[in-house]
Amino acid sequence: MAYTMMQTPRGTKDFLPRNAERKRWMEAVLVGLFRQWGYREIITPTMEFYDAVSAGDVTGLARNLYRFFEREGDLLALRPDVTTPVARVVATRLQDTPKPLRLCYHANVFRYAEPQAGRRREFYQAGVELVGSSSYLADAEVVALTVEALRAVGLKNFRVDIGQVDYYDGILQHPALSPGQRRSMRLALLKKDYVALNELLSDCNLPREDRELLRQLPELRGGGEILEEAMERATNLISKQAIEHLMAVYEVLEAYDLANWVRVDLGMIKDIEYYTGMVLEAYTADMGFTIGTGGRYDNLIHQFGYDCPATGFALGIERIMLALSRQQGWPTMPNRRILCMKTAKQPGLSWQVARKLREYGYTVELDVGKRSQAETEEYAEASGFRWLVCPLSLEQIRIWSPKAGWRELELAQFVAAIEEESISE
Repeated sequence: MAYTMMQTPRGTKDFLPRNAERKRWMEAVLVGLFRQWGYREIITPTMEFYDAVSAGDVTGLARNLYRFFEREGDLLALRPDVTTPVARVVATRLQDTPKPLRLCYHANVFRYAEPQAGRRREFYQAGVELVGSSSYLADAEVVALTVEALRAVGLKNFRVDIGQVDYYDGILQHPALSPGQRRSMRLALLKKDYVALNELLSDCNLPREDRELLRQLPELRGGGEILEEAMERATNLISKQAIEHLMAVYEVLEAYDLANWVRVDLGMIKDIEYYTGMVLEAYTADMGFTIGTGGRYDNLIHQFGYDCPATGFALGIERIMLALSRQQGWPTMPNRRILCMKTAKQPGLSWQVARKLREYGYTVELDVGKRSQAETEEYAEASGFRWLVCPLSLEQIRIWSPKAGWRELELAQFVAAIEEESISE
């Protein structure tokens, strides 16, 4: 495909100032919330050794990796997620740290896939990993924090679906199925290819009730009552234990008063293969794809030589940004931008006044253009400055806003009036 130096590579994008501010705001809100829940930030390299991020391909992500050789000849890859590097860190550097560990992050990740709406080759995630606990309470915390995170950024009309890998896996482990049949059935369920699934089920020796249950998995969706039905229909111990675990999680969410945002979906099949128990996906009515994903991955850290259970989730920053824009849900950001005019007779005065205003917490730009006063006013309004300031002394200034025009007052009086919102604009 032809390209020019004026373009970005396919599946990547520039964040212009407005969206960059929104992105940083969202990341700050999410990481701040994670910290309130006891999660500590971890930062891992953008590139890893290929063997580390493929982890024996237990992740199922190896086919989508960006791979390259460094000069020494080692095969490297850009991280396709953050969970796998965190698993490496836990196994190699945090084995002796008391468990459970609560870790959080926000980072860019890379996957080679065909770009489309909501899917890029470089994208951004924020998430948590709760490492060292196999309790249903850990899974419930992860679901609860997913809900609270989406609420914290102002998202409306969203839901978090929870499922259980072991529920359908308990059926697929039936001795009547060969390994090839299991893989084919799982793939058909993942792709929602029910024609292929029916053909596979018609040509196997599974008991009739198990075949019917696999066919009807997509219909097992709803509130807590679905778990009762799923328990009644379970024919093996693995599936029953999976529902017992999910029932316990759901009860905790009800106790947290968060069940209204949560729905059970026992037909949820994940495309990443390291999940081993409870899984989750977050959606909003304004989007046709997930805005968050996660679940339990008790076997992933084992790939690095350390047996340790874990659970977590990742939220798609850009997808949530898109959802907020469609919902017109962005909060009003306080405008603290001031343009400070230069003073010809006292060149250092504007710099000193700007420094004072910055100490009060305002964003102050020094005017470096060669403009008339009228041109400066026009520039300030077009650029979104809240105020235009012309210093008269260290204590006295003239201020201008598009609606109120020019007036003179003391610097301290100006700051106090803005903080009290008692100054007209």
